Amino acid sequence: MQRPTLEVADIFHKHGAAWRERQRSHLSLAQFKVMSAIEQCRTAALGGHVLRCDGCATELVSYNSCRNRHCPKCQSAAAKRWLDARQADLLPVEYYHVVFTLPAPIADLAYQNKAGLYGLLFDMAAEVLQTIAGDRKHLGARIGATLVLHTWGSALTHHPYVHGIVPGGGFAPDGKSWLACRPGFFLPVRVLSRLMRRRFLEELLRLHQTGRLRLFGELAALADGACFDKWLAPMRQCEWVVYAKRPFAGPQAVLAYLSRYTHRVAISNGRLLAMDERGVSFRWKDYRAKGRTRHKAMTLAPQEFMRRFLLHVLPSGFHRIRHYGLLSNGARKESLALARELLQVTPAQADTPSTDEPAGVRPNAAPPAFVCRHCGHAMTILQSFMRGQAIRAPPPP
Repeated sequence: MQRPTLEVADIFHKHGAAWRERQRSHLSLAQFKVMSAIEQCRTAALGGHVLRCDGCATELVSYNSCRNRHCPKCQSAAAKRWLDARQADLLPVEYYHVVFTLPAPIADLAYQNKAGLYGLLFDMAAEVLQTIAGDRKHLGARIGATLVLHTWGSALTHHPYVHGIVPGGGFAPDGKSWLACRPGFFLPVRVLSRLMRRRFLEELLRLHQTGRLRLFGELAALADGACFDKWLAPMRQCEWVVYAKRPFAGPQAVLAYLSRYTHRVAISNGRLLAMDERGVSFRWKDYRAKGRTRHKAMTLAPQEFMRRFLLHVLPSGFHRIRHYGLLSNGARKESLALARELLQVTPAQADTPSTDEPAGVRPNAAPPAFVCRHCGHAMTILQSFMRGQAIRAPPPP
């Protein structure tokens, strides 16, 4: 894949140091660490290897990656590892895509309380899905869901929501049969939306009453109970955006979708267009427009671009991909085995030898860690060097 001509790291390199100095009292330690990791990613600052191709003898230097989950350059490998692990979890049933979004005022509150309210968004979305699915008026089944948090809009604004990937069915209450959704229909969106609104606001009020919300700046006045109740009133009446998309076209389409969304960062390097005297230009999608006019370009001052990018730094240790119900980490293996038994299918044999391996290649052999970009052969490490260590010159012939 061709390297983008402009990267987020380039913007940080050129404008980051001066901006960090001016914003020192306003940036969190996590935001400082993200900027530092992205600036150092795949540079000599993190060390690396000298490699030689076993086929064409090409030599090159490969610098280490930062592996920070907010880095645009480090997500493809992580996504592939995650998807390989998830492939064995897929069932031969319809899968639905469900999205839960927070109203803008609550999104502002969530920015000041990321761990608490992002976590609440996860838990309430999962609870609502399981509650409505468990209701005999709708499905009457125990279901599972994989939820993924995104916090950004296309223009890098703060817009938290969770994507849910949900199998279209679940276990009957007695666990002896699989209850499938009606073809093409999962659960009633309005019912999901109303229950989400009620349960989220109930738990949000409980957090406020127990003093577990941080409120400062323009939201400082909400520390008062009466002010908070008044502020909440419009949220009890407005429509909360919840929608369910039509089922995916088979399990492989689910994987294709997940590969695009599970390890996304706020903006990919591929969306960057230019950095010049006008600022930083990038592609974005205006969802209020229709047709081709939806795709637009935006230019921001470098300082504003960096500010928006860092809005989406997650708290340390916060999990942005979570599994619930039948797919929860503690229940997944047993649940999938029972589901396959009830659906009368067998899991794919991951260790089945391939019939199209080249001669001399051992089936299921681990792929080489480094592959030559010129001829495709494996590359051997000649030398490793640590952070900040100079590369040693080869011995004289």
